[in-house]
Amino acid sequence: MELLVDIFGYLSIILHGLTIVAQSMTLGGILFLVFLARPFAHMLEQGADLERRITRLTIYSAIGLVIAELAGVGLQVAVVMSTVDLGFFDVMQAPFAMAGTVKILCAILLIPCLSARIASRPLSAVLLLLLGAAELTAATFTTHAYARLSDNVLLLLVEGLHQFGAAIWVGAIPCFVLALGRLHDANGWRLVGARFSRMSMIGVTSIVISGAVMSLYYIGSMQGFYGTAYGVMVGAKIAMFLALLALGAGNLMVTERLRKNQDTSVIRLRRFAEVEIGIGFTIFFAAASLTSVPPAVDLTTDRVTLHEIAVRNAPAWPRLTSPDHDQLAISEMQSQLDKEAQQRGQVAAQANVPGSGILPPRNADDIAWSEYNHHWAGIFVLLIGFLALLNRAGVGWLKHWPLLFLLMAGFLLVRSDPEVWPMGSEGFWIAWRDVEVAQHRFFVALIILFGVFEWAVRTGHLRSPKAALVFPLLVSVGGAMLLTHSHQISNVKDQMLIELTHTPLALAGVAAGWARWLELRLPGRGGRIAGWVWPMCFMLVGVILLWYREA
Repeated sequence: MELLVDIFGYLSIILHGLTIVAQSMTLGGILFLVFLARPFAHMLEQGADLERRITRLTIYSAIGLVIAELAGVGLQVAVVMSTVDLGFFDVMQAPFAMAGTVKILCAILLIPCLSARIASRPLSAVLLLLLGAAELTAATFTTHAYARLSDNVLLLLVEGLHQFGAAIWVGAIPCFVLALGRLHDANGWRLVGARFSRMSMIGVTSIVISGAVMSLYYIGSMQGFYGTAYGVMVGAKIAMFLALLALGAGNLMVTERLRKNQDTSVIRLRRFAEVEIGIGFTIFFAAASLTSVPPAVDLTTDRVTLHEIAVRNAPAWPRLTSPDHDQLAISEMQSQLDKEAQQRGQVAAQANVPGSGILPPRNADDIAWSEYNHHWAGIFVLLIGFLALLNRAGVGWLKHWPLLFLLMAGFLLVRSDPEVWPMGSEGFWIAWRDVEVAQHRFFVALIILFGVFEWAVRTGHLRSPKAALVFPLLVSVGGAMLLTHSHQISNVKDQMLIELTHTPLALAGVAAGWARWLELRLPGRGGRIAGWVWPMCFMLVGVILLWYREA
């Protein structure tokens, strides 16, 4: 149970992200069915088949919502019961548990309501919308709005509007992609494209209005925006939202061309929509991460100033030499404990216990150690991006550039956590209790996987088109997970200054992954441009890492 408490923070973000994804897809599926698939079913050649497939996707999303919500509420209940002397039924009366229970019940009731028997009845659409509204209302009671001491009615309404906008736009895009894939005539594409564009505009308007109000109430000032973790994460959401808008504008142009010329290709519409799904889901995980930090208006001290940001990011030569392992804080503590224990003839205590919840000590050499790791990782990534760019330009033998990922993964596995095997005294398996160690190993595993897959694809060992998609998918997942990455540092300002570096890293990673996706999936000039973009995103990541400072 102590281990569960230790990793609660990170697990809750991941589970909350999955819950938002499933909830948005469920609500988006309902809206797509009620306002698009069913009204147009008799006008489309494949209308009945499309309605059946959208219904199936919505049912799967509702099942996913039940599972994710059960896991999330179960985790919170278990942690509360283990830390507070309360029984199961007492904890289940807490607002988060009651809201979660309502969400689960709504999702369960949606499944039979989507069945063909009930769907044929006149009021089935009303029933679906009512259950969706109940689901959405319960979801707003798990946000920051419910905990506010003032204006919480207004903020609950705004939170509901925000989640509704996300559902009708991002949550319904998988249905849109499915529809584009199933329809085979210009009339169908034009009807579906035009209606979904109008639905998306309603979603975008809802998100913009609610986002502006929430920024006013939760951030409040410019320093709250750039000087707090909440503000920085909102900035990341805005950046990705703008990328979605650009892709949506591109899709709107295709829809307009389709209206004038039925021979217009919809391939760009489909590929852009696929990327919209990926970036939209990344925004959901950023939103989940936001729930783990207090709103900026509540953090009135320990905000980072512009001067501190400028000082931390002042140009400096990369650190290419490492301090000795014995000079690190934990090594020195362990050495002292060993010495004292030897004098008493006892077994020495462990200087750091993974997952104990106690932040490990840090000295100047720990900071130098971490900066050295980041700077050499930056050299690896910069070199990878440059070699990929040369390979794109026609230098064929450089197709082996993905093997550099394996060297980088080995370097990070050894160096990222010096207190852990193979350099430290802590065992490999016991260190999994430490959330930061677990996250580092997750990233190492991702690097190995996408490096191996990309090398096998480029050298012809893997010829499946689907295998080629593993690299961009894992790169974008890595970028998304970086938005949930945290550092165990007691100084709030130092932690915030590190987040300011990691957020652009995450955004560049997401951009690189989806640009490579477009290179593989989008024929013509668009794909060729994307093929030049993603190596440059890698080089940008390398430069940011070389710029990284912790002091």
